[in-house]
Amino acid sequence: MILERFLFLFTSVTLLAGCSSGRAPEIHALCLRDDIGNYIIKWETDPHTDGAMKLYVSDTPDSFDMSNPCGYANINDGRLTYITNDNITRKYFLLSFNDKYYRTVGARSVQMDSVQNLRDIGGYFDEHGKRKTQWGKVFRSGELKSLSRNDTTRLQNLGIRTVIDLRGEDEIALAPEKYAGANIISIPIPVRDKELVRHRLEEGRMRKGDGLVFMQDTYLRYVTEDSEQFGKALKVFLDKDNYPILVNCSLGKDRVGFLTAMLLSALDVPEETIMKDYMVSNSNINIGQLACMARDLNTDAQETITVLLNANETWLDLAFNKIKKEYGSTDKYLSQGLHLSEKERNTLKDIILY
Repeated sequence: MILERFLFLFTSVTLLAGCSSGRAPEIHALCLRDDIGNYIIKWETDPHTDGAMKLYVSDTPDSFDMSNPCGYANINDGRLTYITNDNITRKYFLLSFNDKYYRTVGARSVQMDSVQNLRDIGGYFDEHGKRKTQWGKVFRSGELKSLSRNDTTRLQNLGIRTVIDLRGEDEIALAPEKYAGANIISIPIPVRDKELVRHRLEEGRMRKGDGLVFMQDTYLRYVTEDSEQFGKALKVFLDKDNYPILVNCSLGKDRVGFLTAMLLSALDVPEETIMKDYMVSNSNINIGQLACMARDLNTDAQETITVLLNANETWLDLAFNKIKKEYGSTDKYLSQGLHLSEKERNTLKDIILY
């Protein structure tokens, strides 16, 4: 219940039309998938709104058949389930409140058999609350080293045209991307001291605190040593013909997390929203699938690996603080550190926001 409430607040939007109280209703909408793949759509309105909610469904977020609702509910119900046995095609939903107020939602996470942390960054509002990131435009994930047949079909259905692979050259050599349906652009950002960490884990000489320090240093290096590569990755988003774009690394949480944070910053998405998006990795990485790497290690090593596999808001916060200390502001880092001009930022906004 606490998580659901958090997500309601996270996806809130103030609509522009008026209502009976004299101001626009604030509508909190959320789309989740249950264990068998059905879509659960939830909503709240403030102030309280009576009437009917019509639900429309589409395979794309920008085209709905308004003559054919797929469901109806009383607005006060606050919940509707869209039942489907299709776990391959991704669905988007348009909520219509009294045929007057509208809200488009999608399930942020994309169900996959063999890809970690695949999710859509659509539906995030800028700091003014007037424009938001388009659904189905930019995705983030872990590596595509092993794809089931269904996973290949799911990626095809997402329409992915470009994959930005942020893994280091050694990672790519060991586990090349298996998806041939898109242009794969390699912009290597290596994990430094990876072999040293591996040896120390195997020898039982690395503890939880060491893991925390390692990750802190990693995020600081993103700012001090890897800005050129992150800036190069941002340039890929300037070409509208590259979309939809999927950006990935090993687990889709660290290098992808930082790049996504910079992209959303360039779109004027509030830092609080950026942080919440970053932390969603913790509910989208299947630690159980990765447990084999720690099976034969001692307790210290297992605790350290847990640290390495999770997102921690203090790490991204540390990077933002470093940016502000070195450059004065995130805006200046975007222009001076990542070499993204104001004109290019406007181009990003024109492509991604609506």
